Amino acid sequence: MPADLSILSTVGTGVLLGLSAGLSPGPLLTLVVSQSLAHGVREGAKVAMSPLITDLPIILICALVLSRFTDHGPVLGVVSLAGAAFVALLGLSTVRTQGLQVAVGEARPQSLLRGVLVNSLSPHPYIFWLTVGVPVMLSDWPAQPLSPAIFLAAFYASLVGAKLAVALVAGKSRALLAGPAYIWLMRAIGVMLLVFAGMLVKDGVRLLGLWGG
Repeated sequence: MPADLSILSTVGTGVLLGLSAGLSPGPLLTLVVSQSLAHGVREGAKVAMSPLITDLPIILICALVLSRFTDHGPVLGVVSLAGAAFVALLGLSTVRTQGLQVAVGEARPQSLLRGVLVNSLSPHPYIFWLTVGVPVMLSDWPAQPLSPAIFLAAFYASLVGAKLAVALVAGKSRALLAGPAYIWLMRAIGVMLLVFAGMLVKDGVRLLGLWGG
């Protein structure tokens, strides 16, 4: 693949996965909304920034583990198929999204600390970076040394940007997050995730030597 197309593919993958992670209903997004509703957009924004703190050690550990298997096609094939399964499940749950319902409490904000704890204790970041994120980063590394940095920039700009947008919307109008616009956006992202899962299946089968295409 030409270098320009490879970079565009890396950016597109990072944006898709980042938007999915940023907008999909889950503990962290729920916390973004609840803090925004209870204490203002600023507190929701603090939660939105928490992955920038929690994810670096996870990425480094996963990269260290997987970098030892870059010459072992079958191992990477199994990882790719596991990533496909994870992305497919995420895509299906995203397609079925029916809006975001959040209960608001009256506790002290401590938004950043809460965000760090929620993200650190959730299994999703660990599964994502081990089976999807780091393999994507490493796939074009030999031919395009900047691809990991490009992917991370696109991914976190989309993830944090999406959560910041949700915090802003929640602070202005909670009803929008339960309305048709949010639901149809999530369905579109879900379909794209299912397509991406199919691409991971193709890569996994190829790395296992079961298909030479």
